[in-house]
Amino acid sequence: MRNILQLGIKELRGLARDVVLLLLIFYSFTLSIHTASTAMPEALNKAAIAVVDEDRSQLSARLSGAFYPPHFTLPPLITAQQMDRRMDAGQDTFALDIPPNFQRELLAGRVPSLQLNVDATRMTQAFTGGGYVQSIVSEEIAGFLNRQDGASVTTVGLALRARYNPELSKAWFGAINEVISSITMLSIILTGAALIREREHGTIEHLLTMPVTPFEIMASKIWSMGLVVLLAATFSLVVVVQGLLEVPLQGSLALFLLGTALQLFATTCLGIYLATLAGTMPQFGLLLILVLLPMQVLSGGMTPRESMPEVIQTIMLLAPNTHFVMLAQSVLFRGAGLDVVWPQLLALVGIGGALFVLALRRFRQFLR
Repeated sequence: MRNILQLGIKELRGLARDVVLLLLIFYSFTLSIHTASTAMPEALNKAAIAVVDEDRSQLSARLSGAFYPPHFTLPPLITAQQMDRRMDAGQDTFALDIPPNFQRELLAGRVPSLQLNVDATRMTQAFTGGGYVQSIVSEEIAGFLNRQDGASVTTVGLALRARYNPELSKAWFGAINEVISSITMLSIILTGAALIREREHGTIEHLLTMPVTPFEIMASKIWSMGLVVLLAATFSLVVVVQGLLEVPLQGSLALFLLGTALQLFATTCLGIYLATLAGTMPQFGLLLILVLLPMQVLSGGMTPRESMPEVIQTIMLLAPNTHFVMLAQSVLFRGAGLDVVWPQLLALVGIGGALFVLALRRFRQFLR
């Protein structure tokens, strides 16, 4: 145990001299968290829309006034000749053209058409904005026709309430999901870089001349790099997520950190295994892309696992971060306790133990 402790302290000193890795840790748990929570919102936000009102009726005025912040900017009234020029210049993402006699034909029982022009080069807004515009126009027309026909408005409505995130703000989900992703990424990178740094600097040969075993060398890298990521994740959750971004955490932070420690045990072993396969840091980076990206994308953090094919869901149960994402979202989003997430904890223990045995065997071959 003393050898493992001293070797781990040596790893921490080596990490303290690596400015690039320190900057990566700082960025991953601070600026990256803030960027993920604020950039590219999924909900439509201040989309530029203009209205060409060729009808000049009560209904067309009602449609023009139905678009307002925060989903849209206040729409200016433009002419048909200005519409294409403004969209080519990037001034408008949407242009709604209301044709002449639209209200008259609608009241006469005909089915007149509206034209919605969309600037598809603004992909995020164009993808979701069309549905917003269609829904708003349909509701306004239905309300106008009900009043004209004297139809009674129903007194029964459906009230939807989101339990964790009442406003469905992407910032709440984005910040915590980015912390989960950074934990997996940094743990693999730090342990792999620590082993490759020993090989490139020639200090691995010095270790082999000392009375230490491969198990002690590997265990020292696991606890030291895992401790760094665990402390950084705790700082990020408390200071950045809860403090700066004001995102509430529903469940027990201690239970989440327990799951994080088991996740770090598994991913640091994976990092050592990958480092033994790669000869240099560039090769390790390329190998990391082939392994880390599928793990992150298919673990359920970016898209729900239920929307994936069943064979992918079954295969990804072998990955530790699949269980970690399930555990973290259950604890931090829904306030789940130990009675709910114990299967994920057991899965992390089992996967971590298997990866440790595999990595230790490969590490011994690597030292030979």
